[in-house]
Amino acid sequence: MFMWRNCQIIKKNKCQQCLFRVSGREETTEICELSENSDHSSAESDGESEAEQVSMYHKLLATFKTVPDADSEEDDENESEEGDESDEEETGSEESQEGEDGDHTAGEEDENDVQDQEEAKDTAKQMLGQEQPDGADTSSDPKHGASEEFTDVKHESEFSLETNFVDEESGDCNADERESSSSVMVSEDPFKQHMNKELDEKEIENISARSKSTIQLKWPTLGQLVFSSLQQPRTFKPDKEADLKQLHLHKTLESTWPKVNSQFLSTLTKQNKHPFTLLQKELFCIMNQYKDLFYPERTALGNGEEVRHAYCLHAVNHVLKANAQVLSNNAKRRDQKATVDNDDFRDQGLTRPKVLIVVPFRESALRVVQIFISLLESGSKKQIDVSNKKRFKGEFGFDPDERPPNLKRPEDYEAVFAGNIDDHFRIGVAILQKSMRLYAPFYSSDVIIASPLGLRTIIGAEGEKKRDFDFLSSIEILIIDQADVYLMQNWEHTLHLMNHLNLLPLESHGVDFSRVRMQNLNNWSKYYRQTLLFSALQDPQINSIFNKNCFNYRGQVAVRNVPSIGSISRVVVQLPHVFRRLEAESSISVIDARFQFFIDKVLPEYRDAIMSHTLIYIPSYFDYVRLRNYFKKEELNFTHICEYTKKSGISRARHFFLKGEKQFLVFTERFHFYKRYLIKGIRNLIFYELPTYPHFYSEVCNMLMATASGEEATWTCTILYSKYDAQKLAAVVGVDRAAQMLQSEKNVHLFVTGENE
Repeated sequence: MFMWRNCQIIKKNKCQQCLFRVSGREETTEICELSENSDHSSAESDGESEAEQVSMYHKLLATFKTVPDADSEEDDENESEEGDESDEEETGSEESQEGEDGDHTAGEEDENDVQDQEEAKDTAKQMLGQEQPDGADTSSDPKHGASEEFTDVKHESEFSLETNFVDEESGDCNADERESSSSVMVSEDPFKQHMNKELDEKEIENISARSKSTIQLKWPTLGQLVFSSLQQPRTFKPDKEADLKQLHLHKTLESTWPKVNSQFLSTLTKQNKHPFTLLQKELFCIMNQYKDLFYPERTALGNGEEVRHAYCLHAVNHVLKANAQVLSNNAKRRDQKATVDNDDFRDQGLTRPKVLIVVPFRESALRVVQIFISLLESGSKKQIDVSNKKRFKGEFGFDPDERPPNLKRPEDYEAVFAGNIDDHFRIGVAILQKSMRLYAPFYSSDVIIASPLGLRTIIGAEGEKKRDFDFLSSIEILIIDQADVYLMQNWEHTLHLMNHLNLLPLESHGVDFSRVRMQNLNNWSKYYRQTLLFSALQDPQINSIFNKNCFNYRGQVAVRNVPSIGSISRVVVQLPHVFRRLEAESSISVIDARFQFFIDKVLPEYRDAIMSHTLIYIPSYFDYVRLRNYFKKEELNFTHICEYTKKSGISRARHFFLKGEKQFLVFTERFHFYKRYLIKGIRNLIFYELPTYPHFYSEVCNMLMATASGEEATWTCTILYSKYDAQKLAAVVGVDRAAQMLQSEKNVHLFVTGENE
């Protein structure tokens, strides 16, 4: 039904081609004029009321067909876990997300994440006809599309970029005039430099071919950096003094940022009038230069909020500048003469969303929006107008009374799972001058805040009728926060998102092509997209996203500090740790090689009844299913716990293992991540693979302290690893020991912890 046509776009006597998918059937010319009250209109210009000649843009526009928004319904129901456990386990637990609602029976534990994802999507589809908060049922209204519960359609005209101009009182006008008054300031503004850069085809080919140069830098706070760039990278250092004016922040943020960030500043820093912490100063230096950044040392307990404030400042600064440019050009177009070249006003993408912030939980989204509001407050005298704020707090907030009072977990667990931990959500945010609109339709939003699952259910899969990802076509800043948590959710959702970023849209969505930047028309927007990736650890899967999905022509900066001391140093029990190296030809074949090594070399040593109370720690759910099925086939005396096991099954498994009625307990890492139960009765430990989180290694080893005293001499710990586990191994034993173990001719290495010196 669809075919590709070439659209010739003439710019200053140069002919460039752009491809759009259009309908093959003839359309009437009446479709060229878009309705002013259309929910999908995100690029109509206020100055176009007068008659204009029919241009190539309008001819192209006439071939598009209009489709409703495809935002799908989310499931708002979260079940809270009660605290009733057996006498052998501690009291209280908290319900985890995605597949942990207790609906799975013991016989259903082999269901994989894809089935859980389908269940979530089915639940969302069942709720598509839900009424709006104001009581108006819009499920039958075609204008509202498939899922209006994610949107607000009341304030469309107020937040439309096309029908508004610069507000004299907002500060946007002053900021624009300030920049226009000095060509030097305009040329030094990182936003202007980045967005106005015109790449040629040779540069695009070099970026696609990954022909980049790399240098290593050493910064005072961030430490070891690896900077790669298309051109020969130059050494750059953070500014000694972070002057807000030199950073070219929007005028509003110059006054609000010091107040918002004051909670992280020390007394000395405040006295010296430094608006950033040392970490924020170096991070923002990289962000503000529009380079890609990978920071793998973001911790929920430590610097997490510092990092969040820094990237929120960058996101709001980018949106305010971009919108100020559009509003200013709207005023110029209103007063322009017919002979003025429209190419001077190319200031938009093919769709309006500019910033995508991916966070794991609703609590994270709540904090991001709260920072946005704080940054836009001009002062304590008058608050900004925030649409749908009450609804947002109700859906993204959390009642502390719902939390079991006797729940005791480690501090890092409390920090990660604070507040509302629902992981299925998405929300559009529109920012215009001194107002903010929550629940804006995606094609009328400046910022989209969502979880990987929330995006996955609207992006859909190949062959699905209801799917939409055009709103991702012109993303200019991608922020992925707490990427390590997505490894514990469903990493496929993140990969699926990355594969649908910055693609040519299938529909026009009311765009005015005369305002679209040439890089977007040429399908080069991914080479201008800045990616900010924050994680608590370095992992090959996270590294792969940064190395393979980031094409920013400004270059990439990755923090690459190596751990000198591993988490094994935090093991307090007296325990021999036997590390056994297995050989594999590739990272794919290592999966089968590990399984064969385990059943041939390791398991026979533990089959004897004397080696009872053996816990097998397995990071991968698929390895867990494979090993569990093998144990069943061999009729071994074992029990098992995974993230999908019901509470009753967990209690029985822990009881049988403690009493010695079951010799083996097969245990998944994701269960430990979401529950953090203390497993009692462990005498022998087997790490089928090194843990994803280094501190999980010491946590699990220290569980042996819960075993009856006097049996320490019989405790054992065996760990399997390969050369493809270098990063995980270094995090556990330290980088120097890891290098020796990987290069040694011996395949077995012994460490002993807890010895009396």
